[in-house]
Amino acid sequence: MTHNLHIHNTLTRKKEKFIPINSPFVGMYVCGPTVYSDVHLGNCRTFISFDMMYRYLLHLGYTVRYVRNITDAGHLEGDRDEGDDKFAKKAKLLQVEPMEIVQKYTVGFREIMNLYNTLPPSIEPAATGHIIEQQEITKKIIENKFAYEINGTVYFDVEKYSKTNNYTELTNRKLEDLLEGSRELDGQDEKKGRLDFALWIKAKPEHLMKWPSPWGIGFPGWHIECSAMSTKYLGEKFDLHGGGMDLQATHHTNEIAQNIAYCGKSPANYWLHTNMLTVKRQRMSKSLGNSILPMELVTGNNPLLSKGYHPMAIKFFMMQTHYSSTLDFSDEALQGSEKAFYRLMESYKTLQTISAAASSNENIAELQKKCYEAMDDDFNTPVLIANLFETVRIINSVNDKKINLTQTDIDLLKKIYQDFVFDIMGLKADEENSKSNSALEKVMQLVLEMRIKAKNNKDFAASDEIRNKLNEAGVVIKDGKDGATWSI
Repeated sequence: MTHNLHIHNTLTRKKEKFIPINSPFVGMYVCGPTVYSDVHLGNCRTFISFDMMYRYLLHLGYTVRYVRNITDAGHLEGDRDEGDDKFAKKAKLLQVEPMEIVQKYTVGFREIMNLYNTLPPSIEPAATGHIIEQQEITKKIIENKFAYEINGTVYFDVEKYSKTNNYTELTNRKLEDLLEGSRELDGQDEKKGRLDFALWIKAKPEHLMKWPSPWGIGFPGWHIECSAMSTKYLGEKFDLHGGGMDLQATHHTNEIAQNIAYCGKSPANYWLHTNMLTVKRQRMSKSLGNSILPMELVTGNNPLLSKGYHPMAIKFFMMQTHYSSTLDFSDEALQGSEKAFYRLMESYKTLQTISAAASSNENIAELQKKCYEAMDDDFNTPVLIANLFETVRIINSVNDKKINLTQTDIDLLKKIYQDFVFDIMGLKADEENSKSNSALEKVMQLVLEMRIKAKNNKDFAASDEIRNKLNEAGVVIKDGKDGATWSI
C-alpha cells in the first residue's frame, strides 16, 4: 500500500507531504522533560503524542532515530537568563545534591512513560553530558559575530541576527511587537538588546552546578542544550522537531536562530507542536487549584476525580483529541473514554471467537484504507478511532448473526487491531479489567432496571434504598432526562 503522510508544519503554517531527507532514515528530535519535579500531565500528553508518531513512522517502514533529551542543567526559574537554577533551588530546599534531584525525577519520568506504554527513544541524552558540545557551538557563534561576551556571560545578539535572518519565522510575529512587549532594560542589565538571550551564564559563587569554560566558571543557557544534542546525534539538518506549543515562541525560536548562526542551517524541515491541556475549559495550573498529576489520574487521589482510571483508558482519552487541539480534562469525559476503551477491548476479544462464512457483507479492506488515510492526515487519531468503532459494529453484528464475514476479512480485522490499536496507538489489552468491567456493566444495568421498575410501581422507598445502598458502596447514581447513569 502506498502511503501519503502529510504533516502540519508549524514552520510554514500548512500541511505538507512528509519527504525525509534520506529515506528510509528519519531523524526526529523532541524536547524532553526538565527533571526537577514530577512530570506534569502536559508533558505526558506531548510524549504520548510523539510516541504515536514514532510508532507510525516505524510501522510505515522508516528507520527512525528518535532523540529525546533530558534537561538536567541550565534551566532557570521563569525560563529567563537570571534567577535561581531550578535544580539548585530544589536541592537547597531538600538539602541534597542537584544530581539526586535529577536522578529521582528522571527515574520517575521513565516510570510514568512505561506506565503509559510508550517506547523508549533511540537516544536519551542529558544536557550535563554535552557541556563541551555546547561550548563549541557557543564559540562558533561568537566567531560568526552573532554573540558577544560580557563579564563571563555570552549573549546571542538577536537584533544583529535579525538584520540577515527572520528571527520570528516559527511564530510569524513581528520583531517590533516582540521588542515592544519585552521588558525595559534597567541600569544593571548588561545585554545589548532586550531580546538577547544567554548561551553561557557566569556562575555566582553559591551556584551548585557549574563548569569551566573559555569565559570563566559558568553553566549553559537553556536553549543551547537542544541545539548541541540535536546536532550531535541527528546532524545539522534533520527531518522532524517536536515539543509542546509552549516551547514554540521562545525555546524553539531561539534554537533555530542558534543553529543558523552556528552552521547556516535551520535544524529541522518539519516542526510539530502539541497543544495545551485544560480542565473544564480553564488552563490547568496549580494556582487555579485544577492541576492533576499523571499518577493521580491512575490512583484517583485528586478532588477533581471520582475514581482512578486505567492508564490505557487515559491514553485512549488523549488519542480521542488531535494532538494539535486543546485537550479538556473532566471526570465525566474520562468515564466516557474508559467505557469506550473497554468496548473496543471487548470487541477485540469477541473477534477471536467469531466464525467465518462463505461470503462477506462488509468491505474490510476499505475500512483498513480509511484507517491509513486518517493517520496519513497529520496523525489524525480521532478519525482513526471513529473508524475503529466501525469495526466494533461489524464484529458485534457478526457475533449476533446479522452479517457474515469470510475468513480473509476476519484475519484483516485482526490485523487492523494489531496495527492500529496495539502497534500504532500503543494501547494494551487488559484481560482482567476488560472482563470485570464488562461484568460490572451488565450487573449495573440490571440494578438500574430494577430501580426503574420500583419507580414505575411507585415504590419510591425501594428506589431510594437501591440508590442509597449503591452510594454507600461507592457507586454514584445520577438521574437525567435520558435515564440514570452510574459511576464509581
